[in-house]
Amino acid sequence: MSESVLKKEFQQRDIERMRNLMTGKHGDKTVVGIGYTKQEEFHKEGDVWKEDGRKWTIKNGIKQNLTKLDKAKQELHLPLFCSHCNNLMKPHLDKRFWIMYKRCFNCQVDFEAEIRKQGLWEEYEKNIINSDIDSTIKEFMIWSDEYINETDSFVTETGEVEKWIGKGKEVLQQNVEETIKYLQSLKK
Repeated sequence: MSESVLKKEFQQRDIERMRNLMTGKHGDKTVVGIGYTKQEEFHKEGDVWKEDGRKWTIKNGIKQNLTKLDKAKQELHLPLFCSHCNNLMKPHLDKRFWIMYKRCFNCQVDFEAEIRKQGLWEEYEKNIINSDIDSTIKEFMIWSDEYINETDSFVTETGEVEKWIGKGKEVLQQNVEETIKYLQSLKK
């Protein structure tokens, strides 16, 4: 009969791997690697750092990316419970009222009913309308300044590009001023 002959000898790492398996150390390494390893930074809850051109933080034990829009996201986020009455918020009804007034629909209705009881409804309504007009004026001024000062041309309805010639910007500036005066006249 033929004799079983081991054609290959075991290497040291093979022997170490068998020892680790026999002793229950299944995850231990048998080879030492050589090369570059990145130094690990350890951060704790609330730390803010920059890595790969992005800002990061740790919130509730989770690494999160910080963006410019985080504050806006937080403002638009509908909480689970109303901060005034502690009732469950209903997204289909309460989201709009949370964004505008930071309370649920029922709390806003109660608030407005109380204002009417006290006889302050006209003043409250006037303040809301005036603040809406003020924000419209502010947005219009920003848009018109950008449009007048940053462009030397505009695109017509037919798709042709026309350049500002002569007193076009001055006339447009006068129209902007008249529009702002008209909007201010709408205030109560």
